[in-house]
Amino acid sequence: MTRPEPWLDSAMDIAQRVGNADFDWDAFDSAAYFEHNYGTMRGDDERIIEIVADFFQTYRRTHSARAIDVGAGANLYPALTMLPLAAEVILYERAFTNRQWLNAQIERPHASWWQFWSHMNAGRSAYQPIKEPFDLLSRRARVVKGNIFSLQPGQFDIGTMFFVAESITTRNDEFVRATQSFVNSLVPRGSFAAAFMRDSSGYRVGGRSFPACSVDERDVRQALLPVATDVRIQTVDSKDLRDGYCGMIVATGHKRT
Repeated sequence: MTRPEPWLDSAMDIAQRVGNADFDWDAFDSAAYFEHNYGTMRGDDERIIEIVADFFQTYRRTHSARAIDVGAGANLYPALTMLPLAAEVILYERAFTNRQWLNAQIERPHASWWQFWSHMNAGRSAYQPIKEPFDLLSRRARVVKGNIFSLQPGQFDIGTMFFVAESITTRNDEFVRATQSFVNSLVPRGSFAAAFMRDSSGYRVGGRSFPACSVDERDVRQALLPVATDVRIQTVDSKDLRDGYCGMIVATGHKRT
């Protein structure tokens, strides 16, 4: 009897592949994900940018912070929100395809990223002095291969994690462990912003199915409680919902001392 192909995109296949380690993340179609989500700036991303950029603007500005974007994927705007504060931005990513995509985008960013930067820049003094954000990003950013569960504690001053912890597994324990691993990678009182898909049931990229853990505001708060303080959680509605979820959650705060 022959074994089935590893990527049978069926409900039964996804139900059986419950953990993060059960998925072939190197098969992630970065270009398809980018085109579907970030080829044009959406209203929900505008709101997320407002929340996160306003939060980081309150950060003690030394312009020398060490920053990390965990699970950067095919998305540059979390890294851009930290750019005014950071001397170094680590784009921490597991998937080979996403690392290739990030390196290419750092060198030649898609024109749509100017929409995201312009929205960050609007009326915010921390961002306005930067006239060539993508040139600066190319000099400060570095793509690093890594697994969220292998992050070392106390390494970074500020961090972002967008649509990662709930989008790499169907298991709640892995969602919690990933969220806490991200926050623990920061120094005490380090500042973070994290975004989550609300009530996600999974998603498809380039014809392949990927897992999700359905979470709401309470789940996010409970995951953050042991490791974070000054936590503020806000919901973001989506008028044109992406398939398989019910809006977004944004959490900001600081690593516990």
